[in-house]
Amino acid sequence: MNAEPADQIRLLDVQAFDARLQQLAHKRRSLPEHAEIESLTKDLTQLRDLLVAAQTEDSDTAREQTKAEQDVDQVRQRAARDQQRLDSGAVTSPKDLENLQKEIVSLAKRQGDLEDIVLEVMERRESAQERVAELTERVGSVQGKIDDATARRDAAFGEFDAEAATVTKERALVAASIPADLLKLYDKLREQQGGVGAARLLQRTCQGCRQELAITDINEIRKAPRDTVVRCENCHRILVRTSESGL
Repeated sequence: MNAEPADQIRLLDVQAFDARLQQLAHKRRSLPEHAEIESLTKDLTQLRDLLVAAQTEDSDTAREQTKAEQDVDQVRQRAARDQQRLDSGAVTSPKDLENLQKEIVSLAKRQGDLEDIVLEVMERRESAQERVAELTERVGSVQGKIDDATARRDAAFGEFDAEAATVTKERALVAASIPADLLKLYDKLREQQGGVGAARLLQRTCQGCRQELAITDINEIRKAPRDTVVRCENCHRILVRTSESGL
């Protein structure tokens, strides 16, 4: 393949633009905020699971407390009715009076036991509510950290993307002035060779693979016309000759 020396040199400019785009893409992928957000998101998921469990416990104990309080109220009402019957004098039979008095005593004990249950349930509910409040605060704190890290990440994205857009436009302008067949070969090699399709020949060393060329290869390149597109024998990239090539 042949191409004007100036066109070949412009390949180095395109290569520089492509290298910068690769750097920007790498920086975008390597932002520390990515790992920070991932870690915080895992913490948030765990905290939310704990919060749901605490809220469920609070809801369950609330129902349990309501049921226990209703039981106390039923016993209290029954005891009040019995006491009212006793005080009214309507019960005259000694045996019936004795049974009524025993029932009032039994109901008083039952009410006391149920009130103890209510207190125990209230303590458990208070503990659950405190846990809900604590976890709600922690969820909010972690979410705030995620929001902050996301804002920092997005701000960095904006900077990288803006520079990438500028570099892409500049690359397009230079690439448009390079013969299509030469640019096609360059793009193919760049894809095959890890992002570097053309390299400067500097002091007999390929700047793509960083290996010094054998003397026989140097002699062949030296003899080749200036418009011949030469390739590195080691990495097969396009070698661009300049005044610093050492030929």
